[in-house]
Amino acid sequence: MSVSRVRRLFDDHALVGAKVAGALRTPSVFLDVDGQPRSDLRGTITVLHDNGFSDEETLDWLMSTEESLATSPIEALRAGRKAEVRRVAQGLL
Repeated sequence: MSVSRVRRLFDDHALVGAKVAGALRTPSVFLDVDGQPRSDLRGTITVLHDNGFSDEETLDWLMSTEESLATSPIEALRAGRKAEVRRVAQGLL
């Protein structure tokens, strides 16, 4: 994947990441087996941004254990629980 494509994915909120040693990085669990952004991630990122979350806050929420899901939101997405994750995300303020 080209650098310009990756930048576009971040700009389009298909991915979120954090700067590490000056470079923007994203967790590998945000990508599918073909190295593309998970199809269920973009809508969840949009819901969180609509609730005022920054990219850093979004990344933190996706990777941290969410009590109501009994796992991290990204793991719940990977388990096919997209609707449940988005419902929880919509309830965050």
